[in-house]
Amino acid sequence: MRARPLTLIQDDLVAYDVAMERMTAMVGERQQDARPDTLWLLSHPPVYTIGRRTPMAHLPDPSRGIPVMETGRGGQLTYHGPGQLVGYLIVKLDQDQGIVDYVREVELRLVEALGKLGLPAERRDTPPGSELLTGVWTTETDRKIISIGMRQSRGVTSHGFALNVDGDLTPWDWAVACGMPDVDMTSLKRELGTASMGEVRAAVSAAFEAS
Repeated sequence: MRARPLTLIQDDLVAYDVAMERMTAMVGERQQDARPDTLWLLSHPPVYTIGRRTPMAHLPDPSRGIPVMETGRGGQLTYHGPGQLVGYLIVKLDQDQGIVDYVREVELRLVEALGKLGLPAERRDTPPGSELLTGVWTTETDRKIISIGMRQSRGVTSHGFALNVDGDLTPWDWAVACGMPDVDMTSLKRELGTASMGEVRAAVSAAFEAS
């Protein structure tokens, strides 16, 4: 894997629409070389985000009271909430690298971070004709712990990943996560019995060479 040091920005809870405005501004800055490659770590209040191809049948019942927001990233429905670490990646790709190549790199870096935290994990190749298996799964329990949805514009990436640390997993059961009705979403706390957001942030930052 090529060296790719990133500038690290850290926040706690940021509303999703506010984060999207800031991320869009950072992408514009990176396209003009006015900012370095950046990893922004944060969390969101409860919200479901959906891609352009997400079927209406995958959405939660409105009575659950959690807003649903359409987003410009790839992928299907994802839930965000407290206790989840979100990472937005604003990175200028090399000329020989596309967004799919970079998503594979992101998966491998996150697998490395989870390994350092004591959780064996893996990325998966998508079988022909199946829903895209983007993200990271636990090796031993076969559960999905990280969702990934990204895009690129004029050679710069945006959006990123969501790693479940110690938040409530129930909202995942109220919708069809990642376009996969049978997926079992998990968290570090569920898998290991305990989880420290500070330790997770540090491991993820190190895996992305971010400081």
